[in-house]
Amino acid sequence: MHAAICDFIADCLQNSVEANSSYIKLSYNQKNNIIATIIEDNGKGMTKEQLEKVRDPFYTDGTKHVRRKVGLGIPFLLQALNLSGGTFDLWSEKGVGTKLEFSFNISNIDTPPEGDICFAVLQAMMFDGDYELEFVRTYNPNGIHEDQYIIKRSELLDTLGDLTTADTITLAKQFFESQEENLNKEAVNG
Repeated sequence: MHAAICDFIADCLQNSVEANSSYIKLSYNQKNNIIATIIEDNGKGMTKEQLEKVRDPFYTDGTKHVRRKVGLGIPFLLQALNLSGGTFDLWSEKGVGTKLEFSFNISNIDTPPEGDICFAVLQAMMFDGDYELEFVRTYNPNGIHEDQYIIKRSELLDTLGDLTTADTITLAKQFFESQEENLNKEAVNG
């Protein structure tokens, strides 16, 4: 089972990369006590039959992980959402892509902790492949003043060269953290 909301996000982003997406957009929005996540990709998508089976922990298409006989990512997410009163929607079309939306109420005692969103997204940006990952972070803790920042994988790679050395990963993590700090300051001062 995943320990934090960000673990679910990292797992879903990995699915998008492994579905041969060239473009992935993660929208991570916190308004009042709700954390809403939307992950959209232009990967291989799923048929209606696959979409119906994705909630079954004993189903896997057998192509992504040849030796794995179960697919637990979505079932674990659904379990956490059901326990905490969250929401879940999933749309997919074969050859077009997938859109996943889910939300947690962070004031619910059964909601997992948020975790480190900066590291979860950075970790996804470090996956091998030729893809764009756009991270759109919106923060509105009091329901009055909303702030946002956007980070694109291509911009990090253009600036740092790659995300394979300890130095470049550390710099990227510090950049993410600075954006979060600015977001929190704006929310308090806004």
